Amino acid sequence: MAGSSSSASLWRSNPGRVPRPRWFFIARAITLITGSMSSIALAFAVLQVDNEALSLSYVLTAFTVANIVFVLFGGVVADRLPRALIIQSCYVLDILSMGTVAALLFTQTATIPLLVGLAAVNGASTAFVLPAMQGIIPQLTKPEHLQQANAMLSFVRSAVTIGGPVIAGVLVATAGPAWAMVVQVAGWIVAIPVLALVKLPPPPRNEGSTFLRDLRTGWDEFRSRTWLWVIVLAFMIMNAIHVGAWGVAGPYIAKNDDRLGITGWGWVVSAEGIGVLLMTIVLMRFPLRRPLRLGMIGMAFFAVPLTMLGIHPAVVLLAIAALIAGAGAEVFSTGWNVTLMKNVPTDKLSRVSSYDMLGSFVVMPIGTLIYGWLITHADVGVVLLTSGELYAVCAVATLAVPSVWRMGRRAHTVEVADS
Repeated sequence: MAGSSSSASLWRSNPGRVPRPRWFFIARAITLITGSMSSIALAFAVLQVDNEALSLSYVLTAFTVANIVFVLFGGVVADRLPRALIIQSCYVLDILSMGTVAALLFTQTATIPLLVGLAAVNGASTAFVLPAMQGIIPQLTKPEHLQQANAMLSFVRSAVTIGGPVIAGVLVATAGPAWAMVVQVAGWIVAIPVLALVKLPPPPRNEGSTFLRDLRTGWDEFRSRTWLWVIVLAFMIMNAIHVGAWGVAGPYIAKNDDRLGITGWGWVVSAEGIGVLLMTIVLMRFPLRRPLRLGMIGMAFFAVPLTMLGIHPAVVLLAIAALIAGAGAEVFSTGWNVTLMKNVPTDKLSRVSSYDMLGSFVVMPIGTLIYGWLITHADVGVVLLTSGELYAVCAVATLAVPSVWRMGRRAHTVEVADS
């Protein structure tokens, strides 16, 4: 039966086949719980220096542009070098960049240009971390457990981030955003030695291969799958809307509208995490027969809180809508990751994932800049209402593609034999 497997089986030793994933999950949990605070803290740190939505959009754009510029490099490197080592090295860079942000805030010497530059460093680091993370998961578990593994990782992410935004909101409102940055730096410092305990097989030797040839191989794998590039095209628009309408307008409205407030925004973001958490529990027990179909329908639900943010940003109603949207987003997230991992060779997965990320992120800087301008020059309610409608249309339109609609897997039992 689909619901009869135990999640604990993923943590057992399995000699000769797959390594234990526990240290990877622990390291990821540490960085997620601290990162859930610093992401909110950075937004309000910018607004503390300059209370303008356009300034916040500059910082977010810098992060995203750097991510876009380096993500293809990150994909090639992650298929060539030990992935855990890549992540550890990037964490060192993150400690330096975000530690500097904290120091600038403590000394009251932070400026928008400095925050823009440091956000760009952090974005470049993330461009190497994400493809490496994506490539590690299939190395940690067997193919029939990919949905469980991805759902469990989402469970860890949502569980540890539910309280983070609330704590961050209170901490920022009382002590200031710099302390949340300190917590993030501490998380990276702890995660580095924990990741050293992750034992993975060495990457395949690519003798005679060049960087450009590796890029071309990744591109060929990407473009040959219609379901893949169609959804990536949709997310070009959807992510631009999300990062602009939710990432820029959300904190700006929270800081300037008493119906929401900084602490209330923390509760809304946490509610989205609760929705993810509840859905991961379901997905750890029941396989997705049509992962892309259900996933894109789930993504369309984000249009509801997006519209409410502009029309009536009351904390309780917005939090309920965010909870439902979080559950829908998790259906897509797990379904998408499993589909990638089951249909793309592991030794090319980081490169294909980097093209996925490039396509999904490339329009995000434009989104942050456009929304930074729109918020100060147009009616915010109209902007967010229109954004919600466009978001839903993009998500649902992908279902017209046969390979998206039909993508699935044969039902099978996901029992694991004790080793």
